[in-house]
Amino acid sequence: MAEAQLQQFLTKVSALNAFVALSEADPAVRAALTDCSNHHDVVELARRFGFEIGRRWGEAEGNPPDAANLLAGTLPPPGHETTTVLLHLPQWRLERIHSNQASSPKGFWYDQAEHEWVLLLQGSALLELEGEPQPTALSRGDQLLIPAHRRHRVLATDSDPGTVWLALFWSGEGSA
Repeated sequence: MAEAQLQQFLTKVSALNAFVALSEADPAVRAALTDCSNHHDVVELARRFGFEIGRRWGEAEGNPPDAANLLAGTLPPPGHETTTVLLHLPQWRLERIHSNQASSPKGFWYDQAEHEWVLLLQGSALLELEGEPQPTALSRGDQLLIPAHRRHRVLATDSDPGTVWLALFWSGEGSA
């Protein structure tokens, strides 16, 4: 396992080095890279030039079919996400959400009666929170509390292997 992760790391470093060399040789690529404002933008720009730099060290190349593993499962089609309810009680619900290049439809805002706490287990996401001047960028390990009725939308999530969220929803008090 350690050797496989080392090889994955070295492959990513090679792709990053090649992308850096391209950005140094081509002023248009460098300008496009300068215009990137978050990790997702850089990953998508690199992908347009044939470099896959989105997978982080230690992330599996495929998702094994192991229901006990939150990172396992079939990647949804591009532009979609799948939701699995992991636990559900009257007071709260815990979900695993697997997104693949997903975004909220143009003009659509989530306006939930429940509080939502999300943790990114894999990948990255870009969220828009109504009233905030800049989108919120989340990457692996980041968490965010979204109080009930805080309007928000998903602007972007990663492609293969996708973005995996752990989302806890609850009603009533206790949002902060």
